Amino acid sequence: MAKAMARHILVKTEAEAAALKKRIAAGEAFDTLAKKYSQCPSGKRGGDLGEVRPGQMVKVIDQIIFKKPVREIHGPVKSAFGYHLVQVFYRD
Repeated sequence: MAKAMARHILVKTEAEAAALKKRIAAGEAFDTLAKKYSQCPSGKRGGDLGEVRPGQMVKVIDQIIFKKPVREIHGPVKSAFGYHLVQVFYRD
């Protein structure tokens, strides 16, 4: 079965997610921003979602993790929880 390792930042607004994406692009550390701003419990771990398998995450995040290029920052992506920035480390 496929598996991947990813991290994300979850915030309430698209504007906040877009601003964080710009900060990451400018060189700020994803994990530091996740610890400070993410509203997901994974924020305490720098946004680390650990190893996930298809179907474990909400559909929109699952599609990013298993279909989009690795090592890029994807988003802002809207789910029922808010807006996400997602980065995939690897996928098997």
